[in-house]
Amino acid sequence: MDRAISAADANRKFSEVLREVKDGKTYVVTSHGRPVARISPVAEGRSARLAARRSLFQRLRAEPTVKVGRWKRDELYE
Repeated sequence: MDRAISAADANRKFSEVLREVKDGKTYVVTSHGRPVARISPVAEGRSARLAARRSLFQRLRAEPTVKVGRWKRDELYE
């Protein structure tokens, strides 16, 4: 359930609000009694990161290994 908070209170207690949002709470910010914004946790953050990581590792596994011998760092910029 959304908890209403005035814009002034949200400004004064912003760190506290963010901690509670991190724990799963949602706030509706009001201005003069009217809702103007919602502060809620990002739902897809962890799953999106895991999907991107899985995709990257799949691409890296599919790439062939290339034997190039010994090289120097400066040769990379030639």
